[in-house]
Amino acid sequence: MNIVGVTACPTGIAHTYMAAEKLKMAAQKLGHNIKIETQGSKTDNVLTQDEINNADLIILAVDKDIELDRFHGKYIKKVSTAQAIRDSEKLIEEGLNNIEVIHLEKKEKNNSNKTGIYNHFMNGVNYMLPFVIAGGILIAISFAFGINASDPESHAYNKLAGALSKIGGDTAFQLMVPALSAGIASSIAGRAGFAPGLVGGTLATVDGSGFLGGMISGLISGYVTNILANKIKVPQSLSALYQLIVVPLISILVVGLAMVFLINTPISWLLDTLTHWLNNFGQSSGILFGLLIGAMMAADMGGPINKSISTFSIGLMSAGVDGPIAACMVAGMTPPLGLALATVLFKNKFTVEERTSGKSCWVLGASYITEGAIPFAVADPLRVIPSLILGSATAAAISMGAGITSLAPHGGIWVIFIPNVINHLFIYLIAIMSGMIVTALSVGLLKKKVAPAQNSKMI
Repeated sequence: MNIVGVTACPTGIAHTYMAAEKLKMAAQKLGHNIKIETQGSKTDNVLTQDEINNADLIILAVDKDIELDRFHGKYIKKVSTAQAIRDSEKLIEEGLNNIEVIHLEKKEKNNSNKTGIYNHFMNGVNYMLPFVIAGGILIAISFAFGINASDPESHAYNKLAGALSKIGGDTAFQLMVPALSAGIASSIAGRAGFAPGLVGGTLATVDGSGFLGGMISGLISGYVTNILANKIKVPQSLSALYQLIVVPLISILVVGLAMVFLINTPISWLLDTLTHWLNNFGQSSGILFGLLIGAMMAADMGGPINKSISTFSIGLMSAGVDGPIAACMVAGMTPPLGLALATVLFKNKFTVEERTSGKSCWVLGASYITEGAIPFAVADPLRVIPSLILGSATAAAISMGAGITSLAPHGGIWVIFIPNVINHLFIYLIAIMSGMIVTALSVGLLKKKVAPAQNSKMI
């Protein structure tokens, strides 16, 4: 019989390898072929899909979650590493006799590309976003008590406001660049990249190179650690020691020295220059930058272009530049809101199904979920997407031209109910309305009337 398996314990040092060794010895004693993949401090002896497909028995001796996609559609014997160490012969016999085996339901194959620098950056953004969103909103709420309510030196000091500011601004916001860096590094090197990424990102925060430094530290951490942890071969007897001590020591040292002596100083200068430039925008420059932000936000409605400019704007918040994120938010709300308005004003240019979808766009747009516009763009891209770009660019240009800032990075129209979050609330509402109307009128002008037959099919 052909047996394959995976062993994995939480620390990846001892039980992973002990369980693998016991299973090998038991299988050989019983006269079976066996191959065990060890997911310890690094993954060794990786199973191929052919080996999994041709196996008569699959044993997963694991004490933590592992990737199971390879085993979907298969029957497996799942136990702990302790059971594998203690009763290896017994569980092999049970597995071959279909005793207490489980069937993993087959799932659709995920063809998404997990490699590439863009995906590494997006992984970092996913790590960072909880800190940004929660931190930003907590800061915004603290300002509801008064603009100086979190300052202990102020006569308007409020303890709750101070606590919210400390949680959101002094803690969550301070962790967003380290989280970004750690997420990028982990995407490249796996779990081993987390620590050097976190250290590199913290150095970027401390030394002022901000999110640009964090992105660079994430890449350096990821690629250096990937070489150390996954490319260099060491004897199995030294593997645990190597992964536990040598990999983090060298990777953190290399990343730390690179950040201190090579990266932080020039990137800090670049970020300071960029911050100064953005803070001193004239009205005309602000309008031009707003047009660019709006166009990028609406171009792919939550895709890579949209994410690039919104991530850039979130990063600028860490440097105290709050104008671009306000423009991003208004430009992100406009596409669904404009389409919702268009379905009301130009009913004969939308199918019944589209008019129904338009109702949900009111909520999606108000909540800053730009993706609500995608179904309309997919159905008629040549007419809808240019209209969305035009409306979002209008809204963002008004926002940037008027010098509007937002202390919250997300939340859509709902943050306007928190006092002091948006500095020029009335103009901000005008920006939203203007973008919405431009979008709706453009769509109404460009789209053709729906043929009666199309609607009759929908009803």
